[in-house]
Amino acid sequence: MNNSNPEWICCQLGAREHYAVARALHRHHALQLLLTDAWVRPTNLLRRPIPSLRARFHAELAAANVFAPTSANIAFELRAKLADLRDWQLIIARNDWFQKVAVARLSRMSPVNTQPTLMAYSYAALKIFKLARARGWRTVLGQIDPGPPEERIVGRLYEENAVHRGSWRPPPRRYWSNWREECALADRIVVNSAWSQAALMDEGVPAEKIKVVPLAYDEPKAIEAFRREYPSEFTPSRRLRVLFLGQINLRKGVGPLLDAIRLLRGEPIEFWFVGPIQISVPSDLRDNPQVRWVGPVSHEHTARFYHDADIFLFPTFSDGFGLTQLEAQAWKLPIVATEFCGVVVDDGRNGWLLPEVTPCAIATTMRRCCADPARLQELSARSVLTERFSLASIGEQWLHTLE
Repeated sequence: MNNSNPEWICCQLGAREHYAVARALHRHHALQLLLTDAWVRPTNLLRRPIPSLRARFHAELAAANVFAPTSANIAFELRAKLADLRDWQLIIARNDWFQKVAVARLSRMSPVNTQPTLMAYSYAALKIFKLARARGWRTVLGQIDPGPPEERIVGRLYEENAVHRGSWRPPPRRYWSNWREECALADRIVVNSAWSQAALMDEGVPAEKIKVVPLAYDEPKAIEAFRREYPSEFTPSRRLRVLFLGQINLRKGVGPLLDAIRLLRGEPIEFWFVGPIQISVPSDLRDNPQVRWVGPVSHEHTARFYHDADIFLFPTFSDGFGLTQLEAQAWKLPIVATEFCGVVVDDGRNGWLLPEVTPCAIATTMRRCCADPARLQELSARSVLTERFSLASIGEQWLHTLE
């Protein structure tokens, strides 16, 4: 299928990946419309803006055609809060609401070209795709995760670690049946890693429908000249600083990581947990001097943790990609990751891949890092963003998605 038509419509709930796909297409003059749920220009921010709306704008798209029912979005969120919608109820209600407003807007639209390409993200695309297919438009599904196989992995983790279950529940059957319809209606499905590609193929999605396009990340100008320096050795007064940043849950490998910390008791290593805590913090690690529980921080405040850390640890059991890997690499951090996500680490060159996600494997790798600061210095020098993760490169790949 040839995609010479430059007209793209992007439907995006939330500010995922800082609007990278829309920005990439806009740079190529191919974005006809970004349809999102909220869009707040800096000049329109209230004196005390709603925190969740602070990131709902990007300067690169200031001149783009953007439609966002921001007031209706605020009203929906207020109704959802009053109705005490939570967890899957809230997620599904939000996805349904967004599709409803998107379909209403697209129904009134007359594209310049008769066959535009409509892109929407998984789990909030079904009704939008039905309208698009009825109009003869081409459809591309942006798959945000590895789908049902990941859910089964997470389910097993919580069965084995019931103490950390918290509010986690598997999605209702409707969630996956709608997703399968989305896959059937999509002309192409874009995943962010070979790991996600294999997961979808295991679910019966035809290989020829799937295209792998990694995430994009533009290195901030402010850190281009940054150079990381390591001490000659790590000591009790200057420990190895290990950064774990993101959702703190079992899927991200927190279970074996906590056990690894116990194995490293008394060694000059400390662990920083930055992000929403979605587990029950064990009592023996709650006030442990080797562990720092920071909790959630805004995206603009993550820079100081990347700046001050020595290693970025990403022991995930399953991720579509893990954008934090690229953020860490921009800060010249050696990365310790797994094979169950997007490939950023070149094992032994700019970081290490864990041979398995176990306490022993994590502890062994941390000891290796702690014992050889000079090696970390070498890894840091080679931990740089490559062209394949640039917005320009990703934009080219998206433009040719349907070929």
